[in-house]
Amino acid sequence: MPPASPELISPRSPRVSAARRLARRNFRSKERLFLAEGPQAVREAAGYGDTLVELFTTVEAAERYADIVGEARTAGARVHLASEDVIADISTTVTPQGLVGVCRFVDSPFEDVLAARPRLVAVLAHVRDPGNAGTVLRCADAAGAEAVVLTDASVDLYNPKAVRASVGSLFHLPVAVGVPVEQAVTGLRDAGVRVLAADGAGTDDLDAELDEGTMGGPTAWVFGNEAWGLPEETRALADAVVRVPIHGKAESLNLATAAAVCLYASARAQRAPGGCRSVTES
Repeated sequence: MPPASPELISPRSPRVSAARRLARRNFRSKERLFLAEGPQAVREAAGYGDTLVELFTTVEAAERYADIVGEARTAGARVHLASEDVIADISTTVTPQGLVGVCRFVDSPFEDVLAARPRLVAVLAHVRDPGNAGTVLRCADAAGAEAVVLTDASVDLYNPKAVRASVGSLFHLPVAVGVPVEQAVTGLRDAGVRVLAADGAGTDDLDAELDEGTMGGPTAWVFGNEAWGLPEETRALADAVVRVPIHGKAESLNLATAAAVCLYASARAQRAPGGCRSVTES
């Protein structure tokens, strides 16, 4: 494979300056571009249509991840060989891995999510921590969800911490952003999806829901803010408010852990005999 570039890109290059600015939300929104850092994220971006626009790589990373650099070129991305100082300047991590990609926004219209008739959806309502948002997205991907919805009061999907925490799952399933909670719940219910609000003070118990066989159909889980959970008006919109039972002495579960438990419970129920997946995929 030919070298990434005949010479290192200058730290004063307009391309470097433009990439550096994407650490700030207002520039991301204006340009509709964001950063994907590290080999896993860049590989996933390169394989997702024309999402990857540019790739900055050190000499060492270009050699170590020659296959990823090749995939980036095949995807049509401009590849820039850069010094470690330039990569550190662009990167938002303490220890950059030598690859930083500039990507186009990948979020999907909420209407497209509904039109696909999803069977498992995660709705993030008022979730403010980017690490939590990215981790829930990753959990949803792992559990086989068809979509994730971030409400208009939630964190920016393209926050670098959220992108890193998703570990490439951002490129695996549709994500709708900026959707008001009421619109999200109403739209999903009208699409035949049962909406469950996850709340530690819920009147319904997750174990009981599973035992009663009520979770085999299309389901959307609504997860709330890390500190105060879901407000009463949001809980009132749901078909049921469900708590994850605490069998030990732990005070509670954090958001990402609770989301993983709920999503996997639905995934298991949907794949059991009579579940919506076993019916449609048999």
